Amino acid sequence: MLHLVDGQYRIAFRIGAAEYFASVGRRPGMFVGKPSFHALTAFLTGYDQHALRHGGPGLTGWHDWLVARRGRDCNHAWPGQILHLVLPNGWDDLWNLPPEDEQRAITVLFELLDEFAAEREAAQDSQTSG
Repeated sequence: MLHLVDGQYRIAFRIGAAEYFASVGRRPGMFVGKPSFHALTAFLTGYDQHALRHGGPGLTGWHDWLVARRGRDCNHAWPGQILHLVLPNGWDDLWNLPPEDEQRAITVLFELLDEFAAEREAAQDSQTSG
């Protein structure tokens, strides 16, 4: 789609959340520099806040979806819910996860985000077509 901005035509692409999250998951370093679980969760929190401020759904429902997936709640925000799923026996130092745990947390983060976004988009599609 072309938009006229300041006298120049610019191409605007609209992609769904699932496709956007998949692109971040495929090349996280392009979005956050050195990929880490904390950098990526901070990036996604920024995405959420930006979307909410501009009328989008952001990550609305994500925390509740994770709690349902885990089967129980605790006082952790959504990044902690993911760590509980990845490391059910807990962790020693939240800020210095062993490399294998860090990579597993990143992998599971994007697997779950993909499922969440796909379910949400399917629900939205069924509402608009029904």
